[in-house]
Amino acid sequence: MNISKARELLKNNISPNLFTHSMGVEETALRLAAAYGVDGEKVSFSGLMHDYGKIFSNDILHRIAMENALVDDLTLQEPALLHAPVGAWLLKRDLGIDDGEILEAVRMHTTGVAGMSLLARIVYLADYIEPGRTCPGVKDIREIAFSDLDRALLGAVNLTIKYVLEREKIVHPNSISFRNSLILSLRKNNQELQGYEAY
Repeated sequence: MNISKARELLKNNISPNLFTHSMGVEETALRLAAAYGVDGEKVSFSGLMHDYGKIFSNDILHRIAMENALVDDLTLQEPALLHAPVGAWLLKRDLGIDDGEILEAVRMHTTGVAGMSLLARIVYLADYIEPGRTCPGVKDIREIAFSDLDRALLGAVNLTIKYVLEREKIVHPNSISFRNSLILSLRKNNQELQGYEAY
């Protein structure tokens, strides 16, 4: 599916606010891709379609996840996480998308996970820093996003975990593994972590 058709599909099936968010993620992901040398076409599609699962209700997402054994028990307990893995599965089923990197980027954009591809990391970060986001700390992360990807990702995952903890929701183990992998990577490269581990 080409990007213009994907854009039209989204526009006709999601709310205007969610469409604006998706366009913002696509635009931000493309800028990050230019900074880090990633294929623009894949990034554009992944960023635009990362919330494809939100076309469907939580009840439908839950049923699809159960019927096809798509997620673990923790994910089933947190409806906000379902749209990512189920959305990736639906992209493959409904639109014939079989590119593993694109599917990973969509599947992991809510929790992250250690070992993600550069494309998936870019989509994760773009979802956090796109222009419509106004959460505390996002401005600081935007300032380093185009020069230090791992530090920006660590800031994003730390703030996400903080948000989840404050609301007494489940922190998915994938988010913990992602955070730890970023810290280890930064330590290996002898980068300063002060201020990012404290979020």
